Amino acid sequence: MNISGKKAIVFGGTSGIGLSTTKILSEKGASKIVAISRNPEKVKEVPKNVELVKLDVLDEEGLRDFYKEQGEFDILVNSATGGARALGPFLNMDMEGYRNSFFKLWGYTNVVRYGTEYLKDNGAIVLVSGSPARNCRPGYIALSSVGGAVEAFARGIAKEIKPKRINVVSPGTIDTPMSPLEGSERENFYQNATKGNLIPRAGTPEEVAQGIIFAIENDFITGTTIDIDGGWLLS
Repeated sequence: MNISGKKAIVFGGTSGIGLSTTKILSEKGASKIVAISRNPEKVKEVPKNVELVKLDVLDEEGLRDFYKEQGEFDILVNSATGGARALGPFLNMDMEGYRNSFFKLWGYTNVVRYGTEYLKDNGAIVLVSGSPARNCRPGYIALSSVGGAVEAFARGIAKEIKPKRINVVSPGTIDTPMSPLEGSERENFYQNATKGNLIPRAGTPEEVAQGIIFAIENDFITGTTIDIDGGWLLS
């Protein structure tokens, strides 16, 4: 797909991976980009062809109304987390926290369920999972469960929506604004989290966004997962 002149919708498009994706889509000539988040007012600056919309991916009625208002489009990206993420050993985990981690999955499925009918036949959908989906380290069972479900969903739905395409990008440890840590504490956290990886550093939102753009532009891939993880799966 040639992104130039295309209309794109990016959920989670005002921060981190989503914001980087929004900026690259603009650079590549997308005619219009709608960046959605729960708090769009927090974004400081976006390209001129970006419209900011406040919407929660768990709001099914709001999604229906949003898509109806937008009409046809070419590109759908969802990098929104959908809610809290539980960490720690499963046998010590609060089960409500574990269940709440699946808000990400429900958000993704809502976005695809109500948006696909407005996606053009040559359109592309890209979701974001995470490396724990296929290489779960201790303490990451909730992320692994949700990410694995996202990837299985994309593989299954790809058969139903053809010729429209859907793919998943799976990031490893990425330094994004989601982390509340600052200064040396932040630096030490990412060093410790990635020291066993083949590429021992945190990735950047821009590096993940490049993978998302590849999944959009390459018309010969669907139902697959692209890893942007610094070698997490092999570590």
